[in-house]
Amino acid sequence: MAEYRFEREARTAQSEQWVIETPEHSIGRVDLHFTESTTYATLAVHNSIGDDEVQTLIAEIDDRIVMSADPYREDFIVTVWRGAEAGVFAEEADEASDDAAGAEDDAPA
Repeated sequence: MAEYRFEREARTAQSEQWVIETPEHSIGRVDLHFTESTTYATLAVHNSIGDDEVQTLIAEIDDRIVMSADPYREDFIVTVWRGAEAGVFAEEADEASDDAAGAEDDAPA
């Protein structure tokens, strides 16, 4: 059985985002949304993760994250996506890259 590590990336009053890692590499992420009676999750895992491991991972997320945040929830509904990471995109990173490129263009030869 894989050993999972969860690293929280963001948190609001009703939601959390977590990266899921094994000792070897990142295998996915889970976004959680808490309502009064139900917790909803979107679980995105690498395409190498099989159905049995997805079930194990859902149980780990429930035990280690969801139940610690909301022990009285009535239901836990998970939508699973399987694929490969295409990258991380952010406007701020694009602007920083543009600034760095502009500074190089302005540098004396």
